[in-house]
Parts: sequence; C-alpha cells; structure tokens
Amino acid sequence: MLLIHPPASPFEAPSLLFHFTSSPLKFFVQHLYRLILNLRGSAFLVPEPSSRVRLVCISDTHTKKTGIPNGDVLIHAGDLANEGTAAEIQDQIEWIASLPHKYKVVIAGNHDGFFDPRSRQKSDGMKSIDFKDVHYLQHSGTTLTFPHAMNRQLTFYGAPHIPACGGDEFAFQYPRQWDAWSDTIPRSTDVLITHTPPRHHLDLPHGMGCELLLKEVWQVQPKVHVFGHVHAGYGRECIFWDKGQEAYERVCSRNQAGFFYDFVDVPAWFDAMRVVWYGIRGLLWYQVWGGINAGTMAINASLTVGSTGKLGNAPQIVDI
Repeated sequence: MLLIHPPASPFEAPSLLFHFTSSPLKFFVQHLYRLILNLRGSAFLVPEPSSRVRLVCISDTHTKKTGIPNGDVLIHAGDLANEGTAAEIQDQIEWIASLPHKYKVVIAGNHDGFFDPRSRQKSDGMKSIDFKDVHYLQHSGTTLTFPHAMNRQLTFYGAPHIPACGGDEFAFQYPRQWDAWSDTIPRSTDVLITHTPPRHHLDLPHGMGCELLLKEVWQVQPKVHVFGHVHAGYGRECIFWDKGQEAYERVCSRNQAGFFYDFVDVPAWFDAMRVVWYGIRGLLWYQVWGGINAGTMAINASLTVGSTGKLGNAPQIVDI
C-alpha cells in the first residue's frame, strides 16, 4: 500500500506507481522526455583539448568529505553545513581549499545559515569565514582566466536563495510566489550556480525547484547550470531551449488530478505530441544531419543520496 501513498517528505521521490496514478500523462511525458534527451547528444560542442576547461561539480555535502576528481574548477553549489554554524562552514572551506583544483567556486545553500543574518546563530554573531583561495559567490559573479586553455575566460555567477521550504533556521528563503530572479543574472554568464534547481529539471515530479528561476534561465541560457538542494534529482540533462521544452514544462506544471482529468485534457495531449515532434526533429538534426547543438548542460550535483544523510553520488564532471 505504501507504493500508492505520497512520500513522507516533500524532498523524497515518489514511487513510480504513485507518480503514474497521480498523472499518467505527466509520468509518460517526463520519462519520454528523458529518453529523447539521452538520444539528442551533447548540449554544446566541446572544445578541442587545447582549449578545454574541466569543471568538477559537487553540492550538498552537509559537513562530510569524500574523494574529488581533479579538474580546472571545483564548484560547490551549496549546503556545505548541517546546522549552518561558522565552524561547520569553515571546516568545509578548509577541505575545499586543500584540493588541487586551480580554482574553487562556492555558493551557500539553505543549510548554510551563517551567511544569512536572518538565520545566523547568535553564538556566531561576531565570527567570520577565512575563504583562503576559494571564490565565494552570493548574488555575485567572477571571471576566471585559464592560461592552459589558450587564455580562455569563463564568467561564473552564483546565487543561494530558494523557494521557502522550512523554518527560520533555513537560510536565503523567499515565498514561492515572489519573483526573486527576474533580471538578476548577467546575460554574459557562462556557468550559473544556484542552490535550487530550475523547476522541472532534475527536480522532483511535483516540482520543488523554482519556476521563476527557470524563466530567468530561459533568458540567460548559460552553457552550464549547476545546482543541488533536491538530492533525489541528482544527475545531468541537456536543455535545448526549443518549443519541445516549452511543451514539456507546461505538461509538468499541470495539476496532478488523476486518470480522468488526464484523458480529457486535450491541450496537454497536444503538448505531449509537441514534446515528441521536437524531440525527433532535434534527434535528426544532431544524429543524422550532423548539426551542432546550442543548449545548456544542467547538473544536479548533490552528493548526498536522497534522505539517507550519507554521501554516495559521484561528483559530476563536464568539459566546457
């Protein structure tokens, strides 16, 4: 019986049976969309080795440490801590700074309360963090130069805020209906780092991510978007910014009202057909006609596995 009950926590993934019975159409479209993406190829043309930059992406370590592959840039997309104390965060920064990557870029998450005066513990009031050689981004950006890659420059932008999902101890929360994102991300951003996912992408089926962040990312279309927060969404996917993706996001935004509503919702069925049509067209463009994709690589880099409290997911590596 548990298979047809909703998950105990909004952060947990529902069973396949619960997902299917809640909305068969959404279940079908979400799984078909992922299959199509796997066939459509890379989000962008990877540069030649002489100008290639390797990003190593992690998130949601929650005070824990693990082996990290080498690369040019280590990105941590927030939730370094559990209780959010200065001591927890400093320990994680010391660990990150000790790693051999040329650059380290870090943002905060909702568990990193020290960085948000509203959630900072009173005992940490006068303390500070020694970032060493770590670039900490909080609604800010930085441009890094890579001499080994023909002096290429990449612009990184990071923001920690999330739609409200907890109590006052959680940092950087805003009411879900608030627009906290429009015109906040520089259009020149190559690598976007947020703690929350854009809604419906490497997210839970009901959408824990932010719809207004998704709207903003449609405008920016960075080469890479790294995030975490929703542990169950771990993985990567290519986003192609076409009418098929628009249709997919409309289907995902529908209410989960069960079998009958799905079968009579004619506009949603047309959107499902658009997902298939534009997916096949994109597949032919890349696999048959040899076209070059111009999309975004989305990465949910959560190392914590679901609600286990244990690290188990591998760091995500992407060459850009």
